[in-house]
Amino acid sequence: MIKACIFDLDGVIVDTAHYHFIAWRKLANDLGFDFGEEANEALKGVGRMESLDIILGWGGVELSHEKKVELATQKNEWYKSYIGDMNPDEILEGVPAFLDQLQAKGIRMGIGSSSKNAPAVIRQLGIADRFEVIVDGTKLTRSKPDPQVFQLGAEAMGLSPDEIIVFEDAASGIDAALAGGFSTVGIGEAENLPKAQLVIPNFIGVTFEQIVQQLPITA
Repeated sequence: MIKACIFDLDGVIVDTAHYHFIAWRKLANDLGFDFGEEANEALKGVGRMESLDIILGWGGVELSHEKKVELATQKNEWYKSYIGDMNPDEILEGVPAFLDQLQAKGIRMGIGSSSKNAPAVIRQLGIADRFEVIVDGTKLTRSKPDPQVFQLGAEAMGLSPDEIIVFEDAASGIDAALAGGFSTVGIGEAENLPKAQLVIPNFIGVTFEQIVQQLPITA
């Protein structure tokens, strides 16, 4: 029986990925190189320091650990300034109605995000009270594709992975959920999420019953 849903934040509930891209690109530009949105796909679901290492690799830049920490902190300050202006209108279309369905059916909800800013974003969007559990980057010692983020969410709810559906837009997040034994729904394009048990482009017009019927689970 499915008793809960855990959602990644970026690209699933809200498009904060765009703000991450702007901040990371500004950092790269300051270091003398550039990258586009296609390359930015590789950063989805990846933690801050790991993302920085990937970007520095693109630019062929080698830095000390201290300098990396300084740059990651600067990027995060830029990002926080961008999301400080977010409002509920930026919640992705279809998401509020889907959350309403889950609430009406007594399906519990949580957030599982590698972002350390996830609680701030949720509060900014005015939907913090929707989620029983928020597991963010401050609680993690291992990044996706390790399943820790979703395992902690399941433990906080007192549920087993086979009672939970994970919604993710990143391949690393799908890998993490599958590794933990969770059912998986990818949000986006099927070619970018080949391992997801089900892929939907977005939540517009989607019902919980449709999701359950198309997954290899009993509910």
